[in-house]
Amino acid sequence: MKKIIAFLSVMTASGTAYALSVDTETPKTITADKIEYNVKTDTIKTSGNTEIVNKSGQRMTLTDSYLSKNGDNITGSDIKLWLGNHVYVESDDVVRDGIITTAYNAEFTACDGCDAYGNAWEISSRKIIHNMDDHMLQFFNPVFHAYEIPVFWLPYFEMPDPSVKYKTGFLMPDFSSTNNMGTQINIPLYINISDTHDLTFTTSVLTQENPLFQFEHRLNMEHSQYRTNAAFTHNKAGENRWYIFNNDLIELGEYARAQIYIARASDKTFLQKYGFYDNQPYLDSGASVELFGQSGYVVADAHIFQELRSSNRYHATPSGNILPNVRATYQTAPIYKETYLTFDADVLGISGDGTASQRLIGDARIVSPWTLWGGNRITASLSARYDVYNFHNTEMIDAAEFSGLKDRFLPSGYVEWGLPLFNPSTKWTQIIEPRARLTIMRETDENQFALNNDSAGTFLSDTTLFSYNRFSGLDLWENGTYADYGVRYAAFNKSGKMFEIFVGQTYDFSHNLTTDTNTGFHDGASDYVGRIEYDNVKWFDISSRFRLGRDDLSLQHIETSAIIGTSKNYLNLRHLWSQQFIDTYRNNAAANDIHELSAGVGLQITERWAVRFNAVYNITDNRFQRHTGGIFYTHPCYYLSLQYRHDNAIKNDYVGTTTFQFKFGMSIDGQRY
Repeated sequence: MKKIIAFLSVMTASGTAYALSVDTETPKTITADKIEYNVKTDTIKTSGNTEIVNKSGQRMTLTDSYLSKNGDNITGSDIKLWLGNHVYVESDDVVRDGIITTAYNAEFTACDGCDAYGNAWEISSRKIIHNMDDHMLQFFNPVFHAYEIPVFWLPYFEMPDPSVKYKTGFLMPDFSSTNNMGTQINIPLYINISDTHDLTFTTSVLTQENPLFQFEHRLNMEHSQYRTNAAFTHNKAGENRWYIFNNDLIELGEYARAQIYIARASDKTFLQKYGFYDNQPYLDSGASVELFGQSGYVVADAHIFQELRSSNRYHATPSGNILPNVRATYQTAPIYKETYLTFDADVLGISGDGTASQRLIGDARIVSPWTLWGGNRITASLSARYDVYNFHNTEMIDAAEFSGLKDRFLPSGYVEWGLPLFNPSTKWTQIIEPRARLTIMRETDENQFALNNDSAGTFLSDTTLFSYNRFSGLDLWENGTYADYGVRYAAFNKSGKMFEIFVGQTYDFSHNLTTDTNTGFHDGASDYVGRIEYDNVKWFDISSRFRLGRDDLSLQHIETSAIIGTSKNYLNLRHLWSQQFIDTYRNNAAANDIHELSAGVGLQITERWAVRFNAVYNITDNRFQRHTGGIFYTHPCYYLSLQYRHDNAIKNDYVGTTTFQFKFGMSIDGQRY
């Protein structure tokens, strides 16, 4: 039996509130200056300021109300139906009938208390209907106001209330303009399938080109996720131009996962021309399977490439697909003290343009680190590597094509010494660590078989020293005996501030056939390399890598990056300069130096207004490669931005363009629409 707590007439003093529980199976709370309950009609009458909260948490404030027994029918004056912390519908005439609440001559806003100047935006409407079943708001003859100024009118408008996380419908359009395709209007349609499954279909109307259609699909499952982006257009030249990007990740248990990825485009310039390009040199499609455990790791993958770069008259860009590519590594537990074994295997197949090659690499290594008296650290290692190659119509280093097997064996070993010297202090802890490594390898003329390989040569830097392999791939071999040596100084304090500097060099005891003046390697002593970094944690972080000539300490290469400021006000700088002595594609003539500057600036003008700018400037050619910028306004109730992008690239049918884009959207209780 339902329990009713009834008050025939409850009188209170002005400004005092009482709570009345009306029906324990459908609980509601009524707070008012005066509450009257009529037993015969099962109705409630309130006088003065009244607040009603229903079971779902929806809140209503009003004056002089009448409620039915279960609160299904409510009338009153000065009524505000609260749909969120800052969201309400206000009307002098609100009628509720079951799940339908109708407000006449009403105003809707999501900006209550968000701005000292008043509501940033609101919608006045002849009638607003709120359906508590589907949580939708319907507006009839709505007028959109910005700071009480009418902006535009619609005959009908519909939107979900703030309790809805996902709802099918049109999203806020955005606008852009380019100097080769005119004005572009993007109209996105969001389609909700479930809480973990949705898609967005965008129609882009262009004034100087045919429409562009974009598609985004998202699906999350318990042990997998699927993402797909695509675009298509049939342009005025009669061409079908498109792209599709797909990335699926599937968990196969606690120790395995698989990934499927697709990246293809109809041609080399579609992505760039329509604004989807992110400076990628090629597109990579394929799949991979990873197996991992506490001491081992195996990955098998395949790659099919689509080249986006163009060949030039000096050399052709790499070509070929990879199938298969299998890499595995295993490390044993310590077999004596800290001594351990590692085993590596690599299987690679490359095919394309009528040629093919497969390789199998096996490598076994024993590593034995020791800490001796006085803090001296000694690490000794021995390894043996064996390669087997199978070539089919492959161009070798002597320019002749070859089909058949080739193999090679490379034993090597190294001894490394280091002595970290500490100077602890209450303010700064300092470390000086000299370090040296002697690597002994078999000297052979067969440091490379084929021209088309996975190695892009080598480049001397601080990261190259003390590494197992100074080349970027596995097809090129180290050759003979060499030594690495350097010294590192570091200081840090309890607040996290740190300073570090490293300087080092390598020395080749034998002639290296791959020595190139541009790399920094020479017969005998190389150039000097180093890095320097300082970070004060709060507003400044700078790091630089450099290379100095071995004979006169002249600067040969430097790359520097710096971050100055906070997350809102900042200056990001990156500088790259490298002296090029030889251009191997121009008969060893002097080549142009590589000289580039990148900068990013962010300025928070006020709490809500911000300006951001990014640019890449090619100092060698004395021109901007690209630059972007924009002004952004973020309000608790809405947001807008005006951005531009200028690209100076010239490739095939694409000529650098300037694009302007305007975005506007509303925020309701923290959710963007």
